[in-house]
Amino acid sequence: MSIAVIEVSRQSVIHNVEYLKKIAPNSQLVAVIKANAYSHGIEEIAQLLADKVDYFGVSRLAEAIQLRNTGINTPIVALEGFFPHDDMWDLINFNVQPAIHSKWQIDVLQSSPLEKQIITWFKIDTGMHRLGFCLDEAKEEFYRLANCSVVCKPINIMSHFSSADDLTSKQTLKQIECFDQFIASIDDKSLIGKCSIAASGGTLAWPMAQRDVVRPGIALYGVSPFDAPIADLKPAMTFKSELIAVRKHKQGESVGYGQTWCCEQDTQLGVVAMGYGDGYPRSIPQNTPVLINGRKVPIVGRVSMDMIVVDLGIDSLEKPGDEVIFWGPDLPVEEIAKYTGISAYELITRLTSRAKIHYSR
Repeated sequence: MSIAVIEVSRQSVIHNVEYLKKIAPNSQLVAVIKANAYSHGIEEIAQLLADKVDYFGVSRLAEAIQLRNTGINTPIVALEGFFPHDDMWDLINFNVQPAIHSKWQIDVLQSSPLEKQIITWFKIDTGMHRLGFCLDEAKEEFYRLANCSVVCKPINIMSHFSSADDLTSKQTLKQIECFDQFIASIDDKSLIGKCSIAASGGTLAWPMAQRDVVRPGIALYGVSPFDAPIADLKPAMTFKSELIAVRKHKQGESVGYGQTWCCEQDTQLGVVAMGYGDGYPRSIPQNTPVLINGRKVPIVGRVSMDMIVVDLGIDSLEKPGDEVIFWGPDLPVEEIAKYTGISAYELITRLTSRAKIHYSR
């Protein structure tokens, strides 16, 4: 049995979905469950939400195939589309809706031997400058996609914000304007299907961006896309382990690799079964808090592959077997992100398979 545990509250995930529906009552919802549902377990989360959302969003075709092989029938959007070496028949066989973001993809569809039509999402680059068609080429490529015999009409349209988490930035409004400019440029409006531009940040903070479909990811799991937690979201993950040793430590003694920390006074140190082998970053700085028996104590020394050390204090009553929480409802991951300079997105998605997922009601 693994000591390092990712405990996931099903009830919290459902609460967050219902809250997002309330925030965007006129929009359909794509539940983004890429990267193993942000380390919450893609198969379990998909089963939990299959009848509660309109689509699932994944990054890659392999994730979509994994869901179909577990009996998921909910529509699936592949947000990175299909790749050059993907089998095009998988789009048909597994009923996957790809994002179309590059000319080469349209070239492939034009010459495709597929016998059935596929639903597509035409991606506009409105300012992220990562994937999608720039405005000066988008209209021509959209009509080229519409003329592909294997493509269903109407065609859905999507884009992605670069700065929705920055409420002072004008970039989001510029991207909305660019998105609307493209929509207006299409003369045959019957070719335009559902429109989507808002992920978690856009859904929560920019209501004018919600449109036909919203695509929340991190907010589904109760984590804020902004700097601070959102009171109406419930963190679904508690990342935790246990103390495996408590040791007396004398003033002036160091601990861990590189002797980066020396004790200024006599204390007790706790050794925790957790390290970068479980996905807890090696770069975590000293004094980052963990929660033990309801109190915050600081990490001291370097994070190693399998263990970290915390300063319990000279009067500590902690003992081996006591639970150690790295983040959860009582110690938000957003707080750990501030201490570490590592985004909450990265903290939760980098967890490894050694940290086992347990589900609670």
